[in-house]
Amino acid sequence: MKWGSFVKLVTMLVLAAAAAVLAVKPVFSEEEVPWLPLTRNIDLGLDLQGGVHVVLEAQDTEEVKVDKQKMDQLLATIERRVNGFGVSEPVVQKEGERRIVVELAGIEDPESAVDSIVKTAYLEFVGPDGEVIVTGADLKNAVENILPNDEAVVNLEFTPEGTEKFAEATKRFVNQQIAIFLDGQMLQAPVVDEPIYDGKAIIRGYSSFEEAHEIAVLLRSGALPVKVDVVEKRTVGPTLGQDSLDRSIKAGIIGLALIVAFMVLYYRVPGFIANIALLIYAIIVLGLFNVFDVVLTLPGIAGFILSLGIAVDANIIIFERIKEELKNGKSLRSAIDAGFKRAFMAVMDANVTTLIAAVVLYYLGASMIRGFALTLSIGILSSMFTAITLTRWMLKLTADSRVIKNTRFYGA
Repeated sequence: MKWGSFVKLVTMLVLAAAAAVLAVKPVFSEEEVPWLPLTRNIDLGLDLQGGVHVVLEAQDTEEVKVDKQKMDQLLATIERRVNGFGVSEPVVQKEGERRIVVELAGIEDPESAVDSIVKTAYLEFVGPDGEVIVTGADLKNAVENILPNDEAVVNLEFTPEGTEKFAEATKRFVNQQIAIFLDGQMLQAPVVDEPIYDGKAIIRGYSSFEEAHEIAVLLRSGALPVKVDVVEKRTVGPTLGQDSLDRSIKAGIIGLALIVAFMVLYYRVPGFIANIALLIYAIIVLGLFNVFDVVLTLPGIAGFILSLGIAVDANIIIFERIKEELKNGKSLRSAIDAGFKRAFMAVMDANVTTLIAAVVLYYLGASMIRGFALTLSIGILSSMFTAITLTRWMLKLTADSRVIKNTRFYGA
């Protein structure tokens, strides 16, 4: 027995077991290790944790008529608004010629979410005489900021046309208020200190940077090209999703147990090594889910399970090649080297073709399909590493340690 290889192998097994426990069990508090367990920070999609579903419809007005260009602008504006609030994997897509569907996962207060995030804002700046000075279409940008004296403000920037309108108005209304209305509700009424000719204004009077941020988001999103109404608003309950998640976890555990048993019974020592590599593979995938901020949906779970099967398939191809080499009379170490070398191209080709399909699905598919494609891609890349590199290294350590010399325990 070579003790150096044996110690390395045992250390690897102990570390794998410890990593598996830490990956799923809350051993540490969030203050001590905020990224453990790995399952803590994986967000769930609308189909698993519930949320809010809203349908918006564009309306014609005397000033603006709805057309394809206005709808594209409206879609882009709503997407920027929803993303600005940091909602995980929101769904914002067109439905028909005049409607936009918005789905937000994990919203605890749907009513507040619609008011603060999906509220279809029609922005107007109204002078003290009741006349509309500029609308959201004239506003180019609104950004929250902190001045050197720690005062929270919102910086406004108007379009060239809006600059002219705003300059004329501020010239007439010095020391008077210009009210800002959002869907008919007054947001605030700042006082004009001096005429503003360059189209860049500052709104003061906020109690905190967070308040200025909220107002800036509302003002930015208020620059809608057309008026819209909320025609449908409903809460999506997580009951069905939770039931599906529970069933998926149960099916995954049963399937994984059967795979582990089959690999050990049929391939013996290589099968046991493959199961350890599979455990490490799952930890790597969970870690990458956190790195890439993957939002887990039912299609995403399907992609992960499929990649698990691909990882096992790669090991089976390799082990069959090793068995053939052993039956041809090669030594254990030579059989492992030759088996991996002969199986490499077959494993690489199968994984690359599947990865190409996943990339195409990600760039051309809808939101749910993209979740499936992303988890599948992460799983494929991780399985290539564990099957080709990690499994080979552990098998070589096992062979070098000479703990088990009989080739029958390697499937021969």
